[in-house]
Amino acid sequence: MTQQEIDLLAFELANLRLKADLTLAPKYSYFSDKPYPLGRCLEIRDEMFKLVTTELKQNSERLSVLRNYMLKENAELKKVWGSLRDEYFQNAMLVGDWYIDTANDTVNANKPRVEIKPIAQSGFSAITNFEQFVKIARAYWQVEVFKNTAFPAIAPYLPLICVNAKGATWLAAANDDMIKVATNSEFRLSEQILCQLPEPDSVIVSRWQQTLTGIDALDDILLQTGKPEGFCQLYRAAEKATDLAFRDRVVRAYMSLPKGA
Repeated sequence: MTQQEIDLLAFELANLRLKADLTLAPKYSYFSDKPYPLGRCLEIRDEMFKLVTTELKQNSERLSVLRNYMLKENAELKKVWGSLRDEYFQNAMLVGDWYIDTANDTVNANKPRVEIKPIAQSGFSAITNFEQFVKIARAYWQVEVFKNTAFPAIAPYLPLICVNAKGATWLAAANDDMIKVATNSEFRLSEQILCQLPEPDSVIVSRWQQTLTGIDALDDILLQTGKPEGFCQLYRAAEKATDLAFRDRVVRAYMSLPKGA
């Protein structure tokens, strides 16, 4: 795409973003104590992806630059998540050689809503290990990170507990990308980070375990005890990394938990 085409596409996407904001702002007026759109890159990216794909299917003139590029290059528009310069977690879109961020104002609301750059110049990359994730989380979310000893039997897939300054806690990294980091390494990368991190204090573990009393269909995988590093070794020996049914069981067990404790 030429610079003129990029500028036109950015303009049209920014206008489409106004439509997304009308839907999202009433639903997500605050993220913690931050007003919309701060902290809402996932919701904005997903809504924009839906709007963009609808426009493309309708053969709308609005996004003709993007449609023509995709046809010419046989390129697919994809949702991606990863690291932006190892400073932020970022939800964006990729098409061919281009990085499209339609939630560019979710860290600094004064920045333009949309940014389009060649992927090589964007600073965007996949997160390839848990150490990288922890480094970004500590700085970006302002959290302490501990090993997941609350639910050690799911720790090979979700090895981290994050704790913010207010004492709120949540399990991480609960997305497909980081679960693939765990399974593609046969849980070696999970075991590696678990060996490095401190254990959370007993109050945090107790709070999480108390949440189990409110779950109707409780999977006993959440009740298993032991060292999370040991479960990494156990699952590796049992070839659980390629067992999609077991992965889905772990994800369902996680989904049954509250988002935080």
